[in-house]
Amino acid sequence: MTYQELAKIIVEKVGGKQNIISVVHCATRLRFKLKDETLAATEELKNREDVVTVMQSAGQYQVVIGTHVAQVYPFVLEASGLQGEETAVKSDKKEKLFDKLIDVISGIFTPALGALAASGMIKGLAALLVAVGATTNTSSLYTLLWAIGDTFFYFFPVILGYTASKKFGFSPLLGIITGASLIYPSIVGLVQNGKPLYVLFKHTIFETPIHMEIFGIPVLLMNYAQSVIPIIVAVYFGAKIEKWLQRVIHPIVSAFLVPFFTLLIVIPLTFAVIGPIATWLGDFVGMVIKGAYDINPIIPGLLIGCFWQVFVMFGLHWGLIPIALINLSQFGYDPVIALMLGTPFATIGAVLGVFLKTKNQKLKSLCVPCFATGIFGISEPAIYGVTLPNKWPFIFTFVVPV
Repeated sequence: MTYQELAKIIVEKVGGKQNIISVVHCATRLRFKLKDETLAATEELKNREDVVTVMQSAGQYQVVIGTHVAQVYPFVLEASGLQGEETAVKSDKKEKLFDKLIDVISGIFTPALGALAASGMIKGLAALLVAVGATTNTSSLYTLLWAIGDTFFYFFPVILGYTASKKFGFSPLLGIITGASLIYPSIVGLVQNGKPLYVLFKHTIFETPIHMEIFGIPVLLMNYAQSVIPIIVAVYFGAKIEKWLQRVIHPIVSAFLVPFFTLLIVIPLTFAVIGPIATWLGDFVGMVIKGAYDINPIIPGLLIGCFWQVFVMFGLHWGLIPIALINLSQFGYDPVIALMLGTPFATIGAVLGVFLKTKNQKLKSLCVPCFATGIFGISEPAIYGVTLPNKWPFIFTFVVPV
């Protein structure tokens, strides 16, 4: 069956294009937001050989099809008549706050997930070459590799400015400009090398050097490279401001006056209010998480190590991604996501055990691709295809990481 045929069947089985509000994808799943999930033929989808399983969680109808999801996705958009989040159909359906939160986080980070993983792997490769003595950290090869890998993280506000704009309905170019303004060289240079005029909130966690004032109002400049929360909040408010300006400005001049006033409002507001508050909030969350870890790492280790696969099954692991990124930007490392590292290895170990023990040739052949994708951290095929249906292998993945 071709990807186009599969996409048409999936769209039909979720209730037709008239039932689809929006659709995005992650590493293995098509994530639909449906007007009415009861219209979907869930059991028929689950029973198809080319569908691993179906999950209904966090306000999303998730069709797990495997690592070829990126190839199927364009045909799903074609069959549904959508173009991703930017032309999603509006719905009056009320969602729970938690469902909205997970939907927003996954919608913002999913498009960047592949590049994020690739960039981290390239930085790891550079560090590995230095560790084994193949090069030095002053060589041209290391400099180039590190630049390739670190570009994504340094310009994270720009990337999130784009993906958050797609999610919140903000003009993507304005989102990119807003993100880029946070790491503009002269601003960054002023923060890193400039002598502050004075310091606000001395001897508190909110202590902030003031490098510039506008009309006597202090501008709280901070280091926003690799930051997460400030640009997301800025884009959210930017989308509200842009929509309001589109209503009040005459259509004849709106093409240039709406962006003009949007940028004049959003960027100063971001530097003066949104950025500092969001940064302080992120720092506080990071300190609380790290503090809990420092008090007793066993408790978060038990919870995350044991239940990570459950989080993944229901798409709830997205709620931990921003916390990990906050910790990385604040401390240079993250003790939270690291706690789950044993779980994927336990899963591929369980898959290998099933492969060695089972006499079911269909199950044995399924173990091979599940094991291969699991090595690279994509464990959904292994969960839905091998461990969960056989119950005990899934249970052992709870126990082994702990």
